[in-house]
Amino acid sequence: MTPRTGPEILRTALRRNARAMTWGTVLMGLYQAGETAFPIALGLIVEHTMRNRNLGSLGLSIAALAVIITTVSLSWRFGMRVLQKANTTEAHRWRVRVAACGLQPVARDADLRSGEVLTIATEDADQTADIIEVVPLLISSLVAVLIAAVTLGMASVRLGLLVIVGTVAILSALSVLSKRIGAGTREQQARVARAGAKVADLILGLRPLHGFGGNRAAFRSYRTVSEEARHQAITVAKANGAYAGTALALNAILAAAVTLTAGRLAFQGQITIGELVMAVGLAQFIMEPLKLFSEMPKYVMVARASADRMALVLAAPPVPPPGPERPAAGGDLEVDRVRYGSLRELSFRVSAAEFVAIAAYQPRAAADLASVLALNVPPGAYEGAVRVSGQDAADLPIGAVREHMLVNPCDGEIFAGTLRTNIDPSGTSRMVAEAVEASLLTDVVALHREGLDHSVRDRGANLSGGQRQRLSLARALAADADILVLHDPTTAVDAVTEQLIARNITDLRRGRTTIVITSSPAFLDAADRVLVLDDGAITAQDTHRNLLSTNKDYRLAIAR
Repeated sequence: MTPRTGPEILRTALRRNARAMTWGTVLMGLYQAGETAFPIALGLIVEHTMRNRNLGSLGLSIAALAVIITTVSLSWRFGMRVLQKANTTEAHRWRVRVAACGLQPVARDADLRSGEVLTIATEDADQTADIIEVVPLLISSLVAVLIAAVTLGMASVRLGLLVIVGTVAILSALSVLSKRIGAGTREQQARVARAGAKVADLILGLRPLHGFGGNRAAFRSYRTVSEEARHQAITVAKANGAYAGTALALNAILAAAVTLTAGRLAFQGQITIGELVMAVGLAQFIMEPLKLFSEMPKYVMVARASADRMALVLAAPPVPPPGPERPAAGGDLEVDRVRYGSLRELSFRVSAAEFVAIAAYQPRAAADLASVLALNVPPGAYEGAVRVSGQDAADLPIGAVREHMLVNPCDGEIFAGTLRTNIDPSGTSRMVAEAVEASLLTDVVALHREGLDHSVRDRGANLSGGQRQRLSLARALAADADILVLHDPTTAVDAVTEQLIARNITDLRRGRTTIVITSSPAFLDAADRVLVLDDGAITAQDTHRNLLSTNKDYRLAIAR
């Protein structure tokens, strides 16, 4: 069962690492107990030596200290090994889970971009998994404080109560600051993620931005987002500094109070010199577990904030819900009275093996139509129906629909790898050569000695806009889907190349259903039929040339 909220995510992490956390708690408890035992042993040694001054007792005391030091060293080493292994493994599990959800189309209420999902899959996954270490360290620190309080209480009830009351007071004061840090950290993570998404978009569109001189405005926009993230980071850093400073000061005050009280009691003869040495040693030692103990609420709040952000991705339901059937043989597509976004009662039908172009006067309508056909919109979010080979797409599993119908977006992603792995990611296509030729990617292949094995950087950073677009088109063609929907496949190529590509696709896809959402005259002229999408509905349909001669609005929109 997939956890849906931040607390559920944390409980899941704790539950499946219970064994590792138990061993880690035992070992770290031994470490803290050994650390606490050291000043206790020193006090007992002083007390015993002052009463029985002989070398045998001194040697036995030194051997006891060696046992304590060995216990401290080994328990820390193996305890942290167990906890860090569990932490790293748990972080890996959440990274994989978030990445898997991020790669699937989901009905998100939260507006998360790819850069934000990347941050959640890395930083937030790591910070959430830190809870695996936080809880054992919290318990072991509590063990150390309790041992110190009980030991001091055996020497003097006043000293034991001072440690207990002081610890409660410190944690009460710091709990207020930890809540503020948690809220600030949540906002900082969101702003940093937005800045990461913005810079990712800038890198992807750097060439077009340079082309029309929009790079300065884009950089100013990024600077604004980055400044917001910086200011929030400074706010959180100040809160962290105040928290750490307050914790250190309060711990030091408690240690000083224990030392002074023990000195006064020794002066009054209520405790022995050995007990005084023990109390002073414990007062110095107790600062470390108290510091660790007081820092734990802050880490818990950070883990909770990260878990809440992961829940934004993990809680998003898949779209559409899986169904038991598969699309029937054939390649017809029907859109029946669909209302979504800018689409108003949109209806049309494309027969099997038909090549249809959709001329959308408004870019928003084209994008909304592509989203609905790509199943990026859950069935409950739009009215009407989309039928693939006569079956409602809402009743079909998304994997089966995508094997039958492929929608290639206008901004198709390019991945780090090679030209070949981008065209045929699965390595099973038999149409790579035909797809390369049809998309006119042949010039890119011929430019490099490695041919199709030429390296491609992440997001196609070493390719031009037109080359990236043709590479994405080649991938769509190589899939050889029964129904292929292309959304503005050639906006970044010149008119001559565009005309050749339109002709090539017509030849390659003959006998297969092809739909192109475009305003390109080359594709409109190559299509068997053109559907005019205006104001969210089909207002006309005919061949491109007939529409040019009979439809004034079409002529003005297309032949401008």
